[in-house]
Amino acid sequence: MNLVPDVCYQALTSRDRRFDGQFVVGVTSTGIYCRPVCRVRCPKFDHCRFFMHPAAAEQAGFRPCLRCRPELAPGLSMMDAGDQLARAAMVMIDNGFLDHDSSAALAGRIGVSERHLRRLFKATFGVTMAALARTRRLLLAKRLLTDTELPVSEIAHAVGFGSQRRLNALFQTHYRLSPGRLRRATRTGHADPSITLSLAYQPPLDWVAMLDFLAARQIDGLEQIESGCWERSLLIDKDYGSERTTHAGWISVEHVGPEQLTLTLPVSLVPVMGDVLKTVRDVFDLEAPMALIESHLEGLGNTGLRVPGAVTGFEMAVRAIVGQQVTTIRARRVLAELVARFGEPLAGHPGRYGFPKPSVMAEQPPEALISLGLLRIRAEAIITLAGAVNHGVLRLCPGAPVAETIARLCDIRGIGDWTAQYIAMRALAWPDAFPAGDLVLKRVLGCDNAREAVQRASRWSPWRAYAAIRLWHQASGPPTSCPAITSQGALTRSGASASSSEESSS
Repeated sequence: MNLVPDVCYQALTSRDRRFDGQFVVGVTSTGIYCRPVCRVRCPKFDHCRFFMHPAAAEQAGFRPCLRCRPELAPGLSMMDAGDQLARAAMVMIDNGFLDHDSSAALAGRIGVSERHLRRLFKATFGVTMAALARTRRLLLAKRLLTDTELPVSEIAHAVGFGSQRRLNALFQTHYRLSPGRLRRATRTGHADPSITLSLAYQPPLDWVAMLDFLAARQIDGLEQIESGCWERSLLIDKDYGSERTTHAGWISVEHVGPEQLTLTLPVSLVPVMGDVLKTVRDVFDLEAPMALIESHLEGLGNTGLRVPGAVTGFEMAVRAIVGQQVTTIRARRVLAELVARFGEPLAGHPGRYGFPKPSVMAEQPPEALISLGLLRIRAEAIITLAGAVNHGVLRLCPGAPVAETIARLCDIRGIGDWTAQYIAMRALAWPDAFPAGDLVLKRVLGCDNAREAVQRASRWSPWRAYAAIRLWHQASGPPTSCPAITSQGALTRSGASASSSEESSS
């Protein structure tokens, strides 16, 4: 993404929310950098410098604005950066990869040399990977200092600095004030013992349609959706040297006002706060550049529909496999039994569980899954998938190599192209994924085969995943009757069955 100063300044003067999260502006007369929607008096053009990422602004010596709070802005989407490898690295850094591993390991995971990745990253974002990771931690610490009553020492450990002394030193160096002074300057006077954080996004967002989609796939014991609120369990592993600890808790998300969601989480998840925030943003697709998507999909209607993401890629893949050629109700029942039998019980929440880990599912005999009502081919597919994910052979997350991941998924007996494309949509967050063999999409597009569907959908590239979601939604009827998509692509209402010749042959 190349920043054009005149365009950025026009967005700044008009406070255009479509650009929030796409860049920040450093004001040379104050040494402060702001979001383009900041409500302070607009600076003169000659006093403005524009940066693609807060890390670049901080590297240039600017400090974050205490009023517009850049740490609350929507993030860059997977399609905003100019290079796919740099995008993948950025996503992994945002997910906290450098909190526990090196840039060399990051380059190895992506499949290039460390030197090449460093060069690409600097050319794309204007900063080093280490600088971006440091800014990510600092802004998260700033957010927790402002929005919670957590002790500074806990915040230092939660964001990955290891000690309060290190946090204090970096705050003084980069922000020219101490954490304690920042907290005093931003304190509202209304201490809230619960941990509730705001999540911003670029409008529009059809919250009702999003919850309808998730409610149609709700797994009892794992999640709950009612009264406009999404709740579920989270289990997040974190490495502490040679030890791995699982942090568990029950979170809730609701829409509280224009362009804002709120996330409420327990203290038990504070050590993995960054992971929780990223997970929620992924699930609700809050990084999507909706203005760009809406203009590209003009004529399809259903403004504000996004592609719901995944809590974990493994969970999403299991959901897709279980949903093959069965009704939505049946799939939910099988998944609820799978979670209750193999999931880890959530302390303090009777009857609630975390989704089973790949390491657990990889050790199960096929008969254990067949007893839940699964066909052998699907039981074996889940076990094979779990082993591949557990051993790091298969990564199902944003930033994973799309073509390679789809190919590896299709190599697993029981997984066809539809399932792989659906996983790419929701687990890899790949905006151009398109399950061309889907029966409903072929019917809506007036196509007889998948090849023809690909040709007709090409006009929506690189946002075909968003086109698919809208076409499914349109075919489902009124908004309150959300499309229930199985891995065959058949769209059903609560009791209908589905089948697909493309997938059933896999």
